[in-house]
Amino acid sequence: MDQRAFQNSPSGRMHWVSSGGYWAFMPNPLPPALSWTPDLVGVLSEADRALGELAGLGKSLINPHLLIRPFVRREAVLSSRIEGTQASLADVYAFEAAHTSAAGSPSDVQEVVNYVAALELGLQRLNTLPVSLRLIRELHGRLMQGVRGDLQTPGEFRRSQNWIGPPGVLLRDATYVPPPAAEMMEVLGALERYLHASDALPPLLRLGLIHYQFEAIHPFLDGNGRVGRLLITLLLCAWDLLPQPLLYLSAYFEQNRQTYYELLLAVSQRGAWEAWLEFFLRGVASQARDAVRRVGQLQALRETYRGQLQAARAAARLLQAVDWLFVQPILTTRQVEAALEIDFATAQRYIDQLVAAGLLREITGRARNRIYRADEVLAVLEAPAAGGALAVV
Repeated sequence: MDQRAFQNSPSGRMHWVSSGGYWAFMPNPLPPALSWTPDLVGVLSEADRALGELAGLGKSLINPHLLIRPFVRREAVLSSRIEGTQASLADVYAFEAAHTSAAGSPSDVQEVVNYVAALELGLQRLNTLPVSLRLIRELHGRLMQGVRGDLQTPGEFRRSQNWIGPPGVLLRDATYVPPPAAEMMEVLGALERYLHASDALPPLLRLGLIHYQFEAIHPFLDGNGRVGRLLITLLLCAWDLLPQPLLYLSAYFEQNRQTYYELLLAVSQRGAWEAWLEFFLRGVASQARDAVRRVGQLQALRETYRGQLQAARAAARLLQAVDWLFVQPILTTRQVEAALEIDFATAQRYIDQLVAAGLLREITGRARNRIYRADEVLAVLEAPAAGGALAVV
């Protein structure tokens, strides 16, 4: 790491590790001194408005679980894709339906499934545990269970040095070296205190500061990016900024990946907090608007389906099967049987009716153990994100 690029930074200090003969960066405790530029004030106002609209929509949802499950899985695909996985949303749903993958490798699909499990664990744990170092370790342990990196102490903070740079780069040539393990708990402890402290800064600004700080500390040997993105969602819910986990930034970070990395590095090197926060807040605004649009499309599609079947005087339980298409748009008869608590023959009859109505299609071509896909529901979920972010395809 080129110490000259960091030595005058107001965001932290350089630390010489004599045992290894290298420099590492120690970020200062939060919060930093910020300049309230007109651009920062403007984008904060825009992000607050967009998030407020999404929060209001989340409170009005009659059946929020119909949207939370697909939104969580969409985020899991995109967040994992930033780390190099190739699994698609369809792969994840196919795996959940019959433990098979449509195209992606099984290991990639498992990484995405683990992300879903970690996020669901975190949301559940918020009922009894605040966002803390303990919860962060639990998230990491679940995230890394049985996938690449599972030999690198899942659920434990690192005890050795890691670094960031191009593939294959050695420590001495790294772009960035986070705090050494011996000093890391000092900065992690300061981060936890900031998580629990009162602060006059607006919550969205605090969220941007915390995301930078976590990534600058890089407390795990693997999985730091995914855990850092999980924390954004958990804090939005823990701080009551959203009633439901409907906002995710991975599509925005993926679309602007190079800018994302450069701005994080600029904070460490030059204290460029305002540029990073403006970028972060633009992501909040764009993804909140995207979520509002996507929720509206899913709700309209659901009403269209229900209206179509009600006109044909369909049974009430068949309408419940329609709702399940939005929870699990790739599914099996067994899943409908379990979800609606009906017998297999009735579940199959409902599936056949949905196929006849054009709401489902069978995708295996088999006579038994068939799998069905709701194309229009998946099309909404896989559509490009607002602002031109990459699609989940």
